[in-house]
This record gives sequence, structure tokens and C-alpha cells, in this order.
Amino acid sequence: MPATTRTLPFSALRHRNFRLFITGQFVSLCGTWMQSIALGWLVLELTDSAFAVGLVGALGALPVLLFTLQAGAMASRVNRLRAVIVLQSLMLIQAAVLAALTWTGQATLGRIILLAAFSGTLSAFEIPTRHTLVMDLVGRDDLMNAIALHSTAFNVSRVIGPALAGILTASFGPAICFTVNAVSYLAVLAGLLRIQPELAHPAPALSVPSLPATLAYVLAPGWPRALVSLSAIYTIFAVSFLTVLPVYARDVLGTDAAGYGGLTSAFGIGAAAGALVLAALGSRFRQGEVAIRTGLLIGGSLVLLGLLPWLPLALGLLVAGGAALAINAITTNTLLQMEAPEEFRGRVIGVYAFIVVGLGPFGAFQAGWVGEHLGIRLEAVLGGAVCLGATLWAIRQIPRFPQTRTQRLTTNDQALTTIPP
Repeated sequence: MPATTRTLPFSALRHRNFRLFITGQFVSLCGTWMQSIALGWLVLELTDSAFAVGLVGALGALPVLLFTLQAGAMASRVNRLRAVIVLQSLMLIQAAVLAALTWTGQATLGRIILLAAFSGTLSAFEIPTRHTLVMDLVGRDDLMNAIALHSTAFNVSRVIGPALAGILTASFGPAICFTVNAVSYLAVLAGLLRIQPELAHPAPALSVPSLPATLAYVLAPGWPRALVSLSAIYTIFAVSFLTVLPVYARDVLGTDAAGYGGLTSAFGIGAAAGALVLAALGSRFRQGEVAIRTGLLIGGSLVLLGLLPWLPLALGLLVAGGAALAINAITTNTLLQMEAPEEFRGRVIGVYAFIVVGLGPFGAFQAGWVGEHLGIRLEAVLGGAVCLGATLWAIRQIPRFPQTRTQRLTTNDQALTTIPP
């Protein structure tokens, strides 16, 4: 039987619209990471206060917590391509203003906080709209492949962007990074403006369900509830470990800033590799079970980081944990979009973005508090144990879940292509 597009590696790249989208996104994401690193350094230079650095980060994330659920409804009502173009244009303006203020010596903590809050508000609306747009560009069959490639771009940029930011900030100051970020938005806008509108499937006029109706759908017994519940747990108890990774590197492993950089890069490399493998081979797996069972690797990696603090092992565990978290996020995002009725899709992705982005500050607070009072090693062990417990509970529930549409398609394909021994 000839291979279908669903079984071809990187099949999302056959769509011209998606190629334009992902190329611009990669350039822009590198710029975004550069701005994030340089902004923390600028605030530290202006205030000499770790609290101020954390405050800017928190206020930048707060709008995501406040507005993402409403943004999901917007993503179901509007032409998503046009909405992303407008939002990315506003992000360009924000980066340009920050660059101008820094170059001219007029950047103050108050102005930086306002710009961070403005950027966070734009992100709250852009994230669910952009994620929902991906299916418009590639269709259902290539959705997971497209999300995996998008995740690959994100994680590769997480390695490249900070490295460039460190070099440029040391040589020219943080303003150059803000300038590069502003210019990088031109790449994504150039790609978006070249997308053929008739192939981007503009959003139809839908009767968007209310937030209570959306929550009732998501929290009903079955796959959506299991997936979003586990996502919340991993955000609060696993991803949050990255917040205290500098302390783990210095106080537990006894390494310096170079060692911390290596640990951060290991996680990014693992996440990029996991996304790339899923893009190439993801059609061979049952997405629902993969989404849940990766939690065993997530939790196990954290437990071992706490129990066996040895730098070479920690590097390997962070690679494994990064890969598992990336695979979990990709399969969860894909399933939530593919299983949701069209009128619910934007709302559901809004809920998902609220969990993985909006709950991040709560996870960071949890990790910091437990690490401060009980120790970083115990924080890792407890967080991993919570992830393992939740994952094992979900695995036991799998036989009770209704079969997902993706599983039905996979089962049918296997029945057609299996050759008897």
C-alpha cells in the first residue's frame, strides 16, 4: 500500500503556507529569546535587584493568566491569519520602542514594566490564535507533524537565541538584542503576508460556546480531562524545576555558570530532538497513550536528578526529560485540537495555553518555596513523585477512556497494511 501523507516524515512541509509560516517563526523565536535574556540583564543593571528581575518576568506572564481563556474565544471568531499578522505587528512595535528607549538611555523600570505587561497581553491573544492557525495551514492529517516541527523550531531557537544574546550583550549592551528582535518580526510578517488566503481556511462565523460550556466539555470524563489535568501537573511540578536549575547547578552539582549553561542547553537539545523524532515517526504511535506514558519519563528523570546528583548523569536526564516534555506537549496539543468540535477548538486551545503558560508562575513559586525550605534535591524528588503518581493513575484509566478519533484512524490503517506472517 502506498504511503499516505500521514506516514511520511515531515509531511507538513509539503504545504507551502506552512513552510512560509515556520521559517518566519524560527527567525522570530530566536529574536524573542534574545530579548528575554537581554531584558533580565538590563533590569539587573538598572536596579541591582533580583526581585525587580522576577517582578518584570511575573508581570509579563500575568496577562497570559488573565486573558488567555478569552483569547481562545477570539480565535474561534476571527480570521486567524489576519489576527496573527496584527498581533505580530504590535509585537514588533513593542520591541522597537524598547530598543529605542535603551539606546537613548531612557529605559526605566516603570517603562520596562509597562512594555512587559503590553507584550504579555499580546502574547495572551497571539498564542492560542497562532496554535489554532496551524491546522488551518496543514489540515487534520498533518497537524501533529506541523506542531512537532513548530516545537522543534521553538527548542532550537531556545539554544541559539540565548547564546547570541550573551555574545551581543557582552559586546554591545542589551539594546542590540532588542533591535535584532524587532527586525526578526519582519521575517515572520513577510511569511504571513505571502500565505495564500484561500488556502489558509479563514475561520467561519461560529456560535462560540461559553466558557462554562467549554470547561464542561474539557472536564467531562475522558481524554480531554486526562490530558489537561496531566498538563497542569507537569507545568507546576516538572517544568518549574527549570526555574531553580541555577541553584541546583551551583549548590547541588557544585558547578559554575558554564555548567548551568550546559544543563540548560541539554534540556533544549532533548526537547528539540524529541520534537524532531515525533515529526519523523509520530504517525506510527498511538498519540493518546504516548501523551500519557511520557509522564513516566518526566517524573522518573526528576526523581533521579534529586537522588543521584552527578553532572554527567544530570545532563543525560535533562536531555531525556526535555524530550519527554516536548513529546507530551505536542501530542496533547494535537489531540485536543483534533478531537474538539470546530466551534470548541479555539476555546479548548485557550484553556490549554492557560494551563501551560498561565500556570507557570505558580509552578515557579512552588519550586522556589519548596527548594528554599526543604532543599533543591527534595524539591526534584517530590515533584517527580507527583508526576509519576498522576501518570500511573491516568494509565490505569486508559481502558475506560473512549477511543480517540486518532486511535480509530491508526487502528484502521494498521488493519489495512498489516501483512500476515
